[in-house]
Amino acid sequence: MSRVKLLLILISCLFNFIMVAQEETPFLSKKEAIKQTLEKNYGIKIADNNIEIAENNAGILNSGYLPTLVGSAFADYSLDDRLTEIDGEEPRDQNDLENTSYGGSLDLNYTIFDGLGRLYNYRQLKEEYNLSELEARETIENTLLELFSVYFEIARLSENVEVLEQTLAISKERVTRAEYQFEYGQSNKLEVLNAKVDVTNDSINLIGTRQQLRNTKRDLSYIIGKEPSVNFEVDTIVGFTPQLKIENYVKEAKTNNVSLLQIEKNLVISEYDIKVNKSGYLPSVGLTGSYGWNRNRSADSPFFPGSLQTTSGLSARVSLSWDIFDGGSTSVRVRNAKILYENQQIQKKQIENEVDRDLKNALDNYQNRLYIYELQEQNVVTSEANFERSEERFKIGQITSIEFRQAQINLINAKTSKNLAKYDAKLAELQVLQLSGQLLNVQF
Repeated sequence: MSRVKLLLILISCLFNFIMVAQEETPFLSKKEAIKQTLEKNYGIKIADNNIEIAENNAGILNSGYLPTLVGSAFADYSLDDRLTEIDGEEPRDQNDLENTSYGGSLDLNYTIFDGLGRLYNYRQLKEEYNLSELEARETIENTLLELFSVYFEIARLSENVEVLEQTLAISKERVTRAEYQFEYGQSNKLEVLNAKVDVTNDSINLIGTRQQLRNTKRDLSYIIGKEPSVNFEVDTIVGFTPQLKIENYVKEAKTNNVSLLQIEKNLVISEYDIKVNKSGYLPSVGLTGSYGWNRNRSADSPFFPGSLQTTSGLSARVSLSWDIFDGGSTSVRVRNAKILYENQQIQKKQIENEVDRDLKNALDNYQNRLYIYELQEQNVVTSEANFERSEERFKIGQITSIEFRQAQINLINAKTSKNLAKYDAKLAELQVLQLSGQLLNVQF
């Protein structure tokens, strides 16, 4: 086989290996991670089920506006022996006297008026359904923040692995150079030993970072509701929302923040609760109707022959009831409902202050971290230039291995610090978006 054919075969095998490796390592984009989380995350599934329960509660079948219709039936049977004694006459003995009775009825009950309690209760259930949607939204927002904190940690560790792999390759090359220089008498054994120590340290750092990366990938698999897996890559590209949009979002936070929207719903629910309890002061009007059918068969008696009776008929009734005085329980319920409403108002002011404080802190934190990220980017450029210059001088013997190693460490620290600053800034931005109520309205 010629060398050209052998080279082509090797290139083909290498290409196939690379393609297989790429196929075995799927890419998990941010959008796909969000999609899988919304579909499979356990907490979000529970929140969706709670919405369904609230929707069922707020339906017409749970409103009290529909009548009730009850069907009933019965059947009686008796078998008796009878001895009748009459003065001056012979006793009359009757055996196996059968009596049967059976029938059925349909009973209709409907509340015409209940002091408007049914109306306010129905409206209250509608508001509780809306509240459950807001609670589900809060669960989704918190889950997405958790998702991205882990997702970006994977991205950071992935970039750190690349940095440490490059560092290890440079350190191994340095060992090779030091050994050659030692063989030709251009350096002493200490240079070789120092280079090998640095290779060991770089290897340990790389192993530890890879382990962190695998663990974090398993954490992400749990959040998106999948079996623990480490066989995927994530997106390391991060984009930031324009500052002007951030400012507009912050201005509209009071109308979009989910905590403030929830307390508004709770206030409305408390108002209806007061009205529901006040309905106890008013009378209630009910309507009942019934249709019944009965058949009775009686045995002969000493004085009368047996008979068969069949009856059927309709009946209806309108009733009025009014608790003129119920011992004061209605009055107590109304007063307590008003106190609970007052507590909701106090809590609203508290939440408004908390949201305002948290939003200002988050915005300040985001701006600082964004500025730190910009500084770290500049620091990487400086460190790269310094390392390249140090590497050139090290190769020609103008600086020692210790000075070269220091330049290498500075570059590692600069790159890993930049990676940390980038994802810290993005997470800080997401916190601002959540507090301003826009986390679910932006593109990732």
